Amino acid sequence: MIDSTFHPDKTSRMTETCTAFIGARLIASGSPAEVAAAVRAAQAAEPHATVLAFDDDTGAPVEFDPRGDAPAAEPKRGPGRPKLGVSAREVTLLPRHWEWLAAQPGGASVTLRKLVEAARRADEGPGRIRRAQEAAYRVATALAGDAALYEAAIRALYAGDQAGFASATEAWPADVRDHVRKLAGPAFEG
Repeated sequence: MIDSTFHPDKTSRMTETCTAFIGARLIASGSPAEVAAAVRAAQAAEPHATVLAFDDDTGAPVEFDPRGDAPAAEPKRGPGRPKLGVSAREVTLLPRHWEWLAAQPGGASVTLRKLVEAARRADEGPGRIRRAQEAAYRVATALAGDAALYEAAIRALYAGDQAGFASATEAWPADVRDHVRKLAGPAFEG
C-alpha cells in the first residue's frame, strides 16, 4: 500500500506528482505509484538510507509505505454528492451577509461558489508566485538547509531575484539545485 498523503494542515489529498531523494541524489520523479516503486527499489538496495519525498505542487513531505504496491484508496466520502466532490462545511457570517446571500439568484451556495471562483481567478498571479516560493522553500530547507549560500538563495527567492537565486544555488548538489530551481520557476515568471 502506498501512502502518498501528507498532512501539513491536517487535510489529506493524493499528490499528482512527487519527487524522491536519497541525500542529495534524485531517485525518482513522477506519479506517486512510480515514485513509490523507485523508493522501494532504492530502499532494498540501500536499506539504511533515508529517503525524502516531496509533493511537486506544494513541497510538502510525502510518505510511502514500503510494503505495498498499489496506491492508497481514496478516503471514503460522507453524504452528499460524491461524484461532484461537494463537501459541506460551516460558514459563519453576519446576519446582513446571510440576508444578502439569500436575495441572490440561485441562493447562498451558488453565490458563494461564484465569489470563491472570482477570488481564485483574481489571485492566480500572486497565488501562483506564493505557492512556487513556498514549495521551493520547503524542499530547499529540507535538502539544502545547510548548503553554502542557502540564506542568500531564500532571500533572492522571496525578493523575486532570479539571477541572485541562480547564483546562490549554483554550488548546491546538481539534483537538489535543479529540482529547487524547477519548483521556484513560476515565482520568477510574475
